[in-house]
Amino acid sequence: MHWRKRLLNNSNLYVILDAAVADYDKLFDVAQKALSAGANIFQLRDKFATAKNILDFSKRIVALLNKKALFIINDRVDLALASDCDGVHLGQEDLSCSFARKLLGKEKLIGVSCQAYLHIKKAQQQGADYIGFGSVFKTKTKPERRPMNLRLLNEALDKTKIPLFAIGGITLDNSSILIEQGVNRVAVCRAICEAQEIKKVTKNFKVLLNKGSSKERISRG
Repeated sequence: MHWRKRLLNNSNLYVILDAAVADYDKLFDVAQKALSAGANIFQLRDKFATAKNILDFSKRIVALLNKKALFIINDRVDLALASDCDGVHLGQEDLSCSFARKLLGKEKLIGVSCQAYLHIKKAQQQGADYIGFGSVFKTKTKPERRPMNLRLLNEALDKTKIPLFAIGGITLDNSSILIEQGVNRVAVCRAICEAQEIKKVTKNFKVLLNKGSSKERISRG
């Protein structure tokens, strides 16, 4: 198994570095602190910067993480290739997963945002490596999107064969609801990027998720 896939399979905390939430200097500081506290995956989400600015920042993050954690770029397959990051994350309106795979090759990771199991089924058929599923709660990132019925989340968890990260408005306070549903992987933005104590919050997420994973292993025997 390629090291990226192995690291992905062992990951449970995915931090989204959103340029709409903080500037690049702040996001780099967030990445440094969250990495030291155990975050496994980072994604840059920037809908408005120039390609040069995204590329420059991405190269800094790649050097910082140095294969200790994964770095994903949102939407931009071209910049994922140019920065030599670990992969790309695609929405339902972006390039298809199968086309992105042709461009990126087998060793890069591809994640896909899904809101229904049919999305997940298609993504898996096209070779996605992981799923971002949500929004599970109300989120400022997608204010027009209503929180999903958690029965959809249960269906997705039961049927999905690749790592699934719950996403959307997740905080330390509401993450216990997800863990009770069987979730053991989450993607978080503001709860970490806007935290006063980034390391502490990151560590607390890891404690909750690791406990959830332990319970799941026990229940499955």
